[in-house]
Amino acid sequence: MPTVTARTERLFSGYGGRMLATLSVAWATLQLGRFLLPPLLPSIIADLCTTTVVAGVALGTLQAVYAVTQFPSGRLSDRFTRPSLVVPGLVVLTAGFLVVSGTTTVWLLGAAAVLLGLGKGLFAVPSRAQLSDLFVQRRGQALGLYAAGTDIGGILASVGGVIVTGGGATMALIGLEPVLGIDWRTPFVPVAGVLALVSLAYVAWNRDPYRLGRTDVELVATVRRLATTRRQREALVAFALFFFVVGAWVNFLPAYLTDGKGFAEPVAAGLYAVVFVVGVVVKPTAGTLSDRVPRRAVGAGGLLLGVAALAAVVAAESIVAVGLAIAVYAVGYKAVFPVADATLLDAAPDDNLGADLGAARALFLGVGALGPVYMGWLAAVASYRLAFVGLGGCLIVAAGLLLRGVVGSTDHLL
Repeated sequence: MPTVTARTERLFSGYGGRMLATLSVAWATLQLGRFLLPPLLPSIIADLCTTTVVAGVALGTLQAVYAVTQFPSGRLSDRFTRPSLVVPGLVVLTAGFLVVSGTTTVWLLGAAAVLLGLGKGLFAVPSRAQLSDLFVQRRGQALGLYAAGTDIGGILASVGGVIVTGGGATMALIGLEPVLGIDWRTPFVPVAGVLALVSLAYVAWNRDPYRLGRTDVELVATVRRLATTRRQREALVAFALFFFVVGAWVNFLPAYLTDGKGFAEPVAAGLYAVVFVVGVVVKPTAGTLSDRVPRRAVGAGGLLLGVAALAAVVAAESIVAVGLAIAVYAVGYKAVFPVADATLLDAAPDDNLGADLGAARALFLGVGALGPVYMGWLAAVASYRLAFVGLGGCLIVAAGLLLRGVVGSTDHLL
């Protein structure tokens, strides 16, 4: 059993506030580095002389390693302590971003993808579990604030993408490019540095001990518990389909805007930022709402809104229309993230919370790892438009499954 510090519901003060702030900043920073990859993908492909298919496989590898690490890291954090997984995760992430900053071949990019997937997998579930230990009645709100770190990181990544991809004219005009030698590798150095500083802050403030050992992971028992009822099974399938769409959409949106819409790379990077600007507000709001009304209803509503907006993204032609469609889509799909985490944590027993969340997220992210591979392949052999039709179908099925789970439920949170 992990050593759990006394629970607190104070989000913005005391020990709980410090842990929420530190873990959220760490999550935002690693997501900044992660989301730098999509807007820089055209530059990476050109510089490494590779293809969209190979780039999709590399991004899929990152996601796959991240997925398979979820369950063991969650299980170990249940049996021992959360910090014993959080700190190694931050160390590996720091190393991974340093490798990206020195990448000169596709093989180094693949090695960096493995390190980033491993580090993120070690960090993601134990950090969420630690916050769940601290915030019970306000679990949705705390996880929504934590998850908003994804969008803060995404906004900063989009700004970085604009600076790097627009470097030729804009940076030369202000005299920075010749001095700093900005290329697609440059932004990953400060990401690694900030992660190292956040790691030190976490170690300084954390109260729980560091302890690891040997234990039975009990994967079969965990999977059986997760799939006990039809409602649980359908929720797992719905969220897995959602993560498949996320993997495809997030990784290839800038490439779609440049190749499919004909927008310049800096414009595509700027539109990419819209997704995250919206998410900063939507995630905490959706998490708080899901503490008061059925979580599955909030998730289903977000998915259905996403279907309509996805069609609008494909149909729109002007920059303004595409930007508005992306914003509406972001409202829908960003609302699902805190709902998914809170739904799983609500159903998990206290002594197996990390393992249940880790096993479920391993499923979601494993399926999600196929998203960029699907998008990269279909974009190469057919078109982005056809690929988006498939994504819309996945969202419709996922929404239907969540709505079935709302009918007949006696728990207002489920």
